[in-house]
Amino acid sequence: MKVAVGHRVELPCTFAPLLIEWQRRAGRSGMPWQGIRDPYRVWLSEVMLQQTQVSTVLGYYARFLERFPDVQALAAADADEVMALWSGLGYYSRARNLHRCAQAVVAEHGGAFPSTAAGLETLPGIGASTAAAIASFCFGERVSIVDGNVRRVLTRVLAFEGDLAQSAPQRELWDLAQALLPVAPSVDDMTAYTQGLMDLGATVCTRSRPACSECPMLGICRARQAGDQQRFPVKTRTLKRRHESWWLLLLRLRGERDLFWLQRRPASGIWAGLFCPPVYDSENTARSALPPALAHALVPLDAVSHSLTHRELRLHPLLLELDADPGPTGWPDGQWVEAAQLAQYGLPAPVKLLLQRLLEPDLFAPANSR
Repeated sequence: MKVAVGHRVELPCTFAPLLIEWQRRAGRSGMPWQGIRDPYRVWLSEVMLQQTQVSTVLGYYARFLERFPDVQALAAADADEVMALWSGLGYYSRARNLHRCAQAVVAEHGGAFPSTAAGLETLPGIGASTAAAIASFCFGERVSIVDGNVRRVLTRVLAFEGDLAQSAPQRELWDLAQALLPVAPSVDDMTAYTQGLMDLGATVCTRSRPACSECPMLGICRARQAGDQQRFPVKTRTLKRRHESWWLLLLRLRGERDLFWLQRRPASGIWAGLFCPPVYDSENTARSALPPALAHALVPLDAVSHSLTHRELRLHPLLLELDADPGPTGWPDGQWVEAAQLAQYGLPAPVKLLLQRLLEPDLFAPANSR
């Protein structure tokens, strides 16, 4: 039996039962955010897992909960402390939205998250798929997530031809996802179904090498039947990546207290609000930011590549090590930060690694040189 939707795509009614049974038998388990109904913890995990692997998230999740055990604690925190705990996890707008959202939950909802996907979507930084995950896991709402992994699963199972670079096919796929939901599910069924969608896309129906022989949808997947899995999802508009080179003025004051000169990045743009060495668009510009005598002492270090969503950065550190503070004359804006206090500052991941390499060079030396 099949269910017709929109007169364009017919949906196999066995999809939900197959998925629920598979998740309970073979899905991922044992992660600290599973099997709980606390929307704060589920929300935190969902935000951290966006564009980030589970293995990376586990440590950050534990540290966040240790420092901010509930939404009230996070709302009351200083923004810099939140960014410092997030440092290295990337996609820093997530951390800023996380803090804003916690404050909104406390100020506007009395510290209680809305219990529906529609209500959750009104909060800062919570999109449709995250809202659906929280509502499904915590409140048993019959609503589907449709993140990148889920889109891949659904478009392959249905051989969905719509171009997901366009808004109309995106809305159509959302409607199809809603139509595939289990009928009259219990809260446990919705939990298994939603977790199953996540697990299937992350571990079996992967982008480049789907493990079709292990997939519970093997018998109903139309892309598999046509031998055309790699064509889905259809998305004609590709991401245009820009390549940029940045020069970092890496100023270090050596002595009893190791100090680094850092400045806060602008409130918008790459690494917004984080602390970073002064950034310039050329080596000459970076050198001209210092008095000539100091500029001549700058030592170029090995360049570092760093990938962002829309950009490929090539970072060129220029190191200047000083024995005495030269004073403010002809000096870029910023402040000296003790090396021992760096963990209290939100630092971009490549900057954090650069400073660690300077402080503990033996840890990063090639094996044959140790």
